[in-house]
Amino acid sequence: MHAGERTFGVLTKIDLMDKGTDAVDILEGKSYKLKFPWIGVVNRSQADINKSVDMIAARRREQEYFANTPEYRHLASKMGSVHLGKVLSKHLETVIKSRIPGLQSLINKTIIELETELSRLGKPIATDAGGKLYMIMEICRAFDQTFKEHLDGIRPGGDKVYSVFDNQLPAALKRLQFDKQLAMENVRKLITEADGYQPHLIAPEQGYRRLIESTLITIKGPAEAAVDAVHGVLKDLVHKSINETSELKQYPSLRAEVMNAAAESLDKMRNESKRATIQLVDMECSYLTVDFFRKLPQDIEKGGNPTHSIFDRYNDSYLRRVGSNVLSYIHMVVGTLRHSIPKSIVYCQVREAKRSLLDHFFTELGAKEGKQLAKLLDEDPAIMQRRLDLAKRLELYKSAQAEVDAVAWAK
Repeated sequence: MHAGERTFGVLTKIDLMDKGTDAVDILEGKSYKLKFPWIGVVNRSQADINKSVDMIAARRREQEYFANTPEYRHLASKMGSVHLGKVLSKHLETVIKSRIPGLQSLINKTIIELETELSRLGKPIATDAGGKLYMIMEICRAFDQTFKEHLDGIRPGGDKVYSVFDNQLPAALKRLQFDKQLAMENVRKLITEADGYQPHLIAPEQGYRRLIESTLITIKGPAEAAVDAVHGVLKDLVHKSINETSELKQYPSLRAEVMNAAAESLDKMRNESKRATIQLVDMECSYLTVDFFRKLPQDIEKGGNPTHSIFDRYNDSYLRRVGSNVLSYIHMVVGTLRHSIPKSIVYCQVREAKRSLLDHFFTELGAKEGKQLAKLLDEDPAIMQRRLDLAKRLELYKSAQAEVDAVAWAK
């Protein structure tokens, strides 16, 4: 910074200089140049002070001095305490205005920071029961919306449900190894047991039924496992959604209640889903598709003796054919269940979770009184005080912002 950039030169006691001398060179900036012009002033003397000469009279005498002194007459309009006051005021105004943009920026930045922290802390708790209930409902709706966004693919995680149907269920069905279940010895055993003390005559219908039923029953395991897997995915998404709902972090008791309510709902949906899914398997066991067997090659060939092979039906070739027929039927049924089981699970669990995850909780919430609602909104007192302090600071900064803006726009 160069010398004189912020310096005002004020020369006092000019009226006390020896006769024949003057301060013109200094006042004109020839002896010592400054950025701002030099200003000469004539103050009250001690005698004036003792005589209680007022400032108005003193300023008038000062102006008369500069106007009537030949050496300073040409500078009279730029001399004196009054002129000094005007120059300093004008400069101060200029300096202040030059600082306003930086001041505005600082105030605006502080306001944004305060508003951001207030937003992070959440809204203050309502005082009345109705306000508390509305506040809790809004927080729960925010959580519910986040949960739906996970399922709908707006947020990650919902694709794991499809992975259960596309990977886990088919792999589990494949591991059942139906061909081994329908090995010749097992076929022989079940057909023989189904005949009882009298061997079958034309076709071992009871044997077929037992073979099919005993094989289809094993599908219940993968079906239930698929239900449990989707249940696990939904529980994980509930946890994620709760963690992503900032308002729930503010109220630990409400967070715990929502978590418990969602878990209870998911458990009920899982139980209903298992019942419906197992019912699909039971339906296939209880009623066979007759057309499938009618289209199979007949056991009695044309021109043959229908009674010729009554007691010869347990030979290996015949048992292999029975096992092959049953295996074909099982594959057909599994193909159907491969698609109907996911539909049942989605209907009973995913769809219901989207529609009514917190319905029971909302019903119970409506019956709670003000004190019970207040317990759910158990915010940390330190956070409440912090919010009040921030709100007061924000109010002050906004007031300052308005005043500074008014100065900035003033001419």
